Amino acid sequence: MNAPAIRIDNLAKRYAAPKGAKGAEAEGKLALKGVSFDVPEGSIFGLLGPNGAGKSTLINILAGLVNKTSGSAEIWGFDIDEQRRNASRAIGIVPQEIVFDPFFTPYEVLENQGGFYGIGAKDRRSEELLEAVRLADKRDAYARTLSGGMKRRLLVAKAMVHSPPILVLDEPTAGVDVDLRRQLWELVKELNDEGVTIVLTTHYLEEAEELCDEIAIINHGELIAHKPTADLINMAREKIVAVTLANDVPAAPTHDAFHKVELTGERGVEITYDKDEMSAGQVLAILQAQGLTIEDVTTREADLEDVFVQLTSAS
Repeated sequence: MNAPAIRIDNLAKRYAAPKGAKGAEAEGKLALKGVSFDVPEGSIFGLLGPNGAGKSTLINILAGLVNKTSGSAEIWGFDIDEQRRNASRAIGIVPQEIVFDPFFTPYEVLENQGGFYGIGAKDRRSEELLEAVRLADKRDAYARTLSGGMKRRLLVAKAMVHSPPILVLDEPTAGVDVDLRRQLWELVKELNDEGVTIVLTTHYLEEAEELCDEIAIINHGELIAHKPTADLINMAREKIVAVTLANDVPAAPTHDAFHKVELTGERGVEITYDKDEMSAGQVLAILQAQGLTIEDVTTREADLEDVFVQLTSAS
């Protein structure tokens, strides 16, 4: 079994208190509270959590931009404190913000980044990376003239100039349209197929559900879930049956086993129930026993959004 691409053990970060703070505030903000998990080599790993949960702090610690308070972290087997240079070369970070000189061309952006990593001119992969992110035709255009989606792809290429085995994408599709999001999904999958381990933070839960093999959820600086994506989705016990009735519904049907009943139009009813307690067939039988004639039925399984809301609201 391969060693994990990233190993995080009891990682904590407390930010210094503002000058003059008193009471509880004088201790400073505890952004990470002893978080531990491994990112398997070769996986697409989702790191989810509400705003302020601690995701950015964790990523910034891995990137070397924030110093941890306690605990340890390894990137590709290199300790981020004791072997910082090797750890840094093993990871590429794609930030949420667009960060490069707008007066350079995409080719110049990649050449400069290669120089920062000490890569000799003959060993740089700028042309190859522009091809990979579909920007070869924009090689000599000023970066400021690129569309939002092109700039995102250039950031991915910039993070890959030193051929890191691990790529961290922080909200890579924030603010882009559906088509561009799909293009970025395809690029992530292609990189992963080539052997790159991907760590993805996103607020689009369908994105995590579509791409990720495993997901960790952080809330209030604590790890509240870490499972394969399919197992995480299966944690949601609720299921919804949407029924269209033959006649208008004067009042919502009731039953002790129904968690929630919602009228949708004059003849529509949506019933939420615990799939561990009953089946959709039993729900329909209850409605028919109450004298309701059913014309059409659809069901909806729980998705990652249901699980995310359930976990974060409980923690």
